[in-house]
Amino acid sequence: MAEPLKDFFSPALVRDLGATLARVHPAFPVRAFVRDATRGLEALGLLDRAHRISASMAKHLPPRYEDALAVLLASLGPEHATDELLGAGMAPFFYLPHVLFVAERGTDAFEPSMHAQRELTKRFTAEFSLRAFLERHPERTLAVLAEWASDPSPHVRRLVSEGTRPRLPWAKRVRFLDEHPERLTPLLERLKDDPAPLVRRSVANHLNDLGKSRPELLVALASRWLEGASPERRALVEHALRSAVKRGVPGALALLGHGEPAKVDVASVRFEPPRVAIGGAVKVSFELVSRAARAQELLVDLSVGFVKARGATRAKVFKVARVRLPPRGRVALSKTLSLAVHTTRVPRPGTHTVDALVNGARVALGAFEVVTS
Repeated sequence: MAEPLKDFFSPALVRDLGATLARVHPAFPVRAFVRDATRGLEALGLLDRAHRISASMAKHLPPRYEDALAVLLASLGPEHATDELLGAGMAPFFYLPHVLFVAERGTDAFEPSMHAQRELTKRFTAEFSLRAFLERHPERTLAVLAEWASDPSPHVRRLVSEGTRPRLPWAKRVRFLDEHPERLTPLLERLKDDPAPLVRRSVANHLNDLGKSRPELLVALASRWLEGASPERRALVEHALRSAVKRGVPGALALLGHGEPAKVDVASVRFEPPRVAIGGAVKVSFELVSRAARAQELLVDLSVGFVKARGATRAKVFKVARVRLPPRGRVALSKTLSLAVHTTRVPRPGTHTVDALVNGARVALGAFEVVTS
């Protein structure tokens, strides 16, 4: 079994971190730092461990923020080896305490802190710390981000779109971003054709977040970007529209050629097995039968109502297929659903309803039962 993510911040890592600081600042008290940073560490989760380490660094670094920041920056190792983050694993998280240090102690020292975040994001990511500056200094931060949108480093350019995501995972919401999402579109415009896939994926994720609260703004932007789009930009837009498509937003479906209501019937629905134990899987099979005299372009997803801990259900949408259904034709489709236990989703016993989403329209397929054994 894989070790919990929180164990990345181990006593051994704390000792290594202390050693990196002492190499550039010999007065740094490594033993005292390690003692404070590791006290009660076992009981803490990943983020709380990083906060504990950050607070311990602050306690033992020079008391003046700018002096402490200079030590942190001097201790940094090499930048990301590639333009991608894939394959790096947890190693870049070594700098999460450094990022938290800047977020929690640096908002009154704007320029040194922004410089530090530019350096940190080339080794980890400063998307979490940037939120504090967007909250406290939105206009000044946007001005710096406008410069960073042309930075030579793709990791800095990615920070422009990733750090400003309306619903950045693990990060707190920022009122300014919620209230003024249109202020970010000029930055996204400059990044939509970025040569680095890393940056374009971040732009797509930003727009996907935007569409959850402002679908009309997402659709308008996507429509404009699709005009004369390169294959890379079209792929970005399709990725940006993924959640809107799952929700059946008409404008998003229309942009991808699936805006017309489907003229279909559902037949031959099967759940194999109809009763599945937690940890197993169920295969959902069905046919779509055309009622139209011409071919139809169909986007088909499954919406599954997963039972939650208190008995309520929450829908999760799974992609199935894009199909061209011939006149009066039929097509067989299937999707295997895992009931394995994950950290992000724990299956619960009960009745799980399943609907097909065909060009955004919901068609009931039935239900399967999840049992404990």
